[in-house]
Amino acid sequence: MDLTFSDEQEVLRETVRGLAARHADLGVVRAMEEDEKGYPPAFWAKLGESGLTGLTIPEKWGGSQMSMLDAVVVYDELGRALSPSPHFVSSVVAGGVLTAAGTDEQRQEWLPKIASGDAVVTTAWVEPDRGYGPKGVALAATRDGDDWLLTGVKRHVPYANSADRVLVLARTGTAAEDITLFLVDPSAEGVTRTAQPTVASDTQHRLDLTSVRVGADAVVGNVNGAWPVWSEVLHDGIILLAALAVGGARRVLEITVEYAKTRKQFDKPLGAFQAIAHDLSDAVTAVDGAETLVWEAAWARDNGRGVEKLAPMAKLFACKTYREVSDLAVHVHGGMGFTVECDVQLFFRRAKSLQLNWWDDRYLENLIAAQILDA
Repeated sequence: MDLTFSDEQEVLRETVRGLAARHADLGVVRAMEEDEKGYPPAFWAKLGESGLTGLTIPEKWGGSQMSMLDAVVVYDELGRALSPSPHFVSSVVAGGVLTAAGTDEQRQEWLPKIASGDAVVTTAWVEPDRGYGPKGVALAATRDGDDWLLTGVKRHVPYANSADRVLVLARTGTAAEDITLFLVDPSAEGVTRTAQPTVASDTQHRLDLTSVRVGADAVVGNVNGAWPVWSEVLHDGIILLAALAVGGARRVLEITVEYAKTRKQFDKPLGAFQAIAHDLSDAVTAVDGAETLVWEAAWARDNGRGVEKLAPMAKLFACKTYREVSDLAVHVHGGMGFTVECDVQLFFRRAKSLQLNWWDDRYLENLIAAQILDA
């Protein structure tokens, strides 16, 4: 077993870390919590210039078409820096859906723009008081001649105020998986965007759609056939979110270890106390384990193996680890750890948000259980 990254992957890691340090450090992260756009344009532009906004998009549509392991390297660094950007929702999810199911016209129009960072396409999926599975999609799309009328509510739509299009999951039939994807202009008549505060202080909106009219050219993929495409793209996506969690957990652990070495109580460093030393030992063990699981899932994906179990396992374990390690970081820092001036609380809040979003623990456990019990 060779877990060594190639020289090219190490250069990729250094590139992303350098861009984040110059254009999206923790000072910028704090500023973006109060910013309407929610991400620094300079950082987004640099990602585009480096070919990173087209990370997983095929080359024929302007992307870099990197491997999943390459993408894991990038997302590990994005998680380490807490870099705010619409990369996941636009480049990975929307880009992945359009690559898999878009028409030639949709691909030619949107994928080069997504790959260059010139356009942002977000997704509207989750609905109030509903689950993460196909039955959770209730927003109705009804035919009106050759057009469709969309009516319903979506919440926690990332970067909706700066997106060029929103990829909306809508119900078009009575069966559980009768779901269809539509490309919707967020400034269209009948669309109302309302900012939603979140635990991570990121930029999310509630979308109210009232008889929003879209043409047949807005349908992405087959009518009633969206859920398998959506699920497959998300299985790739959650591997990257697991890498994001590992990067964040690793960085907040480094900050905490350094603090435990330098902060003294009773004339000796905190790390000299057995309780803290053992907690930190457990934490580094868990982070290393999560990292290996993410690598395994990415390797399996790159080698054409199924990730129906590995991808949910990676996100489940990595996000739990991130949540627990960032919680430990807050406690080791004491009362200061809960203050807004302390950096570790930035990781703590984002760890919890990541654990809850894009399939939470319960849904991931259901996916894993289906693989081990129904086989």
